[in-house]
Amino acid sequence: MAIEFSAAVSRIPVYPAAAAYALPEDVALLASNESPEPPIPAVVAAVQAILTGVNRYPDPTNSKLRGALSDRYGVPATRIAIGNGSCDILLAAGEALLEPGAELVYAWPSFSVYPHLAAATGATAIQVPLNDRHEHDLDAMLAEITAATRLVLVCNPNNPTSTAIPLADVAAFLDRVPSNVCVILDEAYCEYNTLDDPDASLDLLTKHPNLVLLRTFSKVYGLCGLRVGYALCGSDAFVTAVNQVRQPFFCNAAAQAAAIEALKHGDAVAQRVERAVVARLELEDGLGELGITPAESQANFAWFDLPVSDGEEPAPFEASIVRTLGERGVQVRAGGALGRPGALRVSFGTPEQNARFLRELRDLLQ
Repeated sequence: MAIEFSAAVSRIPVYPAAAAYALPEDVALLASNESPEPPIPAVVAAVQAILTGVNRYPDPTNSKLRGALSDRYGVPATRIAIGNGSCDILLAAGEALLEPGAELVYAWPSFSVYPHLAAATGATAIQVPLNDRHEHDLDAMLAEITAATRLVLVCNPNNPTSTAIPLADVAAFLDRVPSNVCVILDEAYCEYNTLDDPDASLDLLTKHPNLVLLRTFSKVYGLCGLRVGYALCGSDAFVTAVNQVRQPFFCNAAAQAAAIEALKHGDAVAQRVERAVVARLELEDGLGELGITPAESQANFAWFDLPVSDGEEPAPFEASIVRTLGERGVQVRAGGALGRPGALRVSFGTPEQNARFLRELRDLLQ
């Protein structure tokens, strides 16, 4: 007889990971929204220094990292949650807040992990379509909130569409969400957002105890491989709940050391953002020359529909483009796996990688 698994296993979708981890070094990795820049040298040194002590468990309270984040953002350390990447905190929030009969509201297409929360807990997922500018439709999301709603997710800037909504609109949305509903504002890409100061959303925490700002060291800090995320919370109740449902030692010692050191290098982070914005403009111009208008990006990646000929199906054309680009040494993410067949999501790489992508795409489209 075969092993019997829980019903949740069959409900949970497979995360659409990029197939690029075993490829040669000369491949342009533009599929996973990683930073093309290595960690800051001082961060590497901090990780190396901690390795001699890895015979001991890491600090299970993450006290030094929470203290450093508290100093940086002015949020009490008791209202800061740490995770093995922001996904860890998201999944723990689902376990802590959701159950059969409860509802979860989020926009779609959005971050691919969101569907896991309802599937794993038996809750009902309410997916609200984006507007025609690939942005969150906050009014439509409000209309879906009911007495059964426990959690609302707002990804800003949104992954995979790269768009952001002004903070004033988010603030007005929060004013209308019932105070018993948890709202997670997923800000994994907030440092790249030029619509508002990335720190401006912190003021919302004082007014809304039900708000959680979810952030990560994976993107602009270039620490994807160490997996460390954090949540700045309107109350300590969220922190207590997500910690209660997780295993101990959910953030390893090297990740904690790297994150603490990374926070000391704000100038270097600002320079990385500047280079990403330059890449954004160059890629938008290059796509425009191909007759493609991408969504208005506020992130470190572009999102756009491929120019499909009349009568041609978007999904097969997308698959052909992604496959052939891969054969030519350029890895991008297929939109079909992210909720929109016929689209591509392309992370900003080095200037040489971006030029290579545009050159290869131009050749394929012509």
